[in-house]
Parts: sequence; structure tokens; C-alpha cells
Amino acid sequence: MTAEIKIIEMEKDGESQIMIGHAGFIKTAEDLYEALVGSVPGIRFGLAFIEASGPCLVRSEGNDQELKRLAEKNALAIGAGHVFVVLFKSAYPINVNNAVKNVSEVLSIYCSTANPVQVVVAETGQGRGMIGVVDGSAPKGIEGDEERAKRRKFLREIGYKM
Repeated sequence: MTAEIKIIEMEKDGESQIMIGHAGFIKTAEDLYEALVGSVPGIRFGLAFIEASGPCLVRSEGNDQELKRLAEKNALAIGAGHVFVVLFKSAYPINVNNAVKNVSEVLSIYCSTANPVQVVVAETGQGRGMIGVVDGSAPKGIEGDEERAKRRKFLREIGYKM
């Protein structure tokens, strides 16, 4: 038996966040919809969930047709069963992560980010499995006093610290 490793680039615009995770049950798409729509007033999102048995379809929901279309396209490109992809705007990951984690079908979240994302998959004769994600870029060094001050200032500018 062999496996081929593939790197799949996720598509998103510069304004959206992306969340990728692992879940499993036919009602996942509807439950994720309810968690997201209830987490932040005004959130715009699209989500797609890949079935791993039966018809093996990409199931999708959302309140923004373009984000839904991109979620479907990204999920189909990943092609690994029980993976979900959410693209969202008008919210930060910190606003939705716990709501998604509390969905009973959700097993894990691999990333929730505005960064460029690559998904690492292994393909065998049976199908594909998601190994992990590459979220953003490699570190360029250790934070110093100047960078620490900038980080703290930014958190206050966006309202996450007083």
C-alpha cells in the first residue's frame, strides 16, 4: 500500500477568515450553520462538509452565496471525508471558535485564521485523508520589546483589551 502526499491551496479573498476542521454526521452542515449564525450578529459565512459514506457529497450551507461557493470549491479540492471548511466575514476566529467546538459532531479544528492556508492530504487507493494544515508563514525570529508593544497596542485598537 502507498500514499501520495498532496498540498492543496485554499482559496479566499483578503477580507475573509477560514476555518478547517474534522467532524462527522449528516447533520453537521446544519449544526455548523446554527452555531455560526448564533455566534456573532451580522456574521457572513459559507460552509461545506464532506461526507465520507453513502453518496459522499459535499454538503453546504451559509448566508453568503460567494463564501458558500468558495467553501464548496475548497472542500471539493481537499476531497477528504468528514472535513469541513468555513469561510466567514464580519467576525474574528475568537468570536466563533468555541461555538463551533461545541457542535457535538466536531472533533477538531485544524485552523481558524485570516492567513493563507494550505491543506496537506494523503491519497490512498481508498480515498483521501487530511494530515494537517500550513497556516501562514514560518517564524522570522523572537518577539522583542518593540514588537511586544506593537502587539499590545493593536489588541487595544481592535477592542480586545482595555
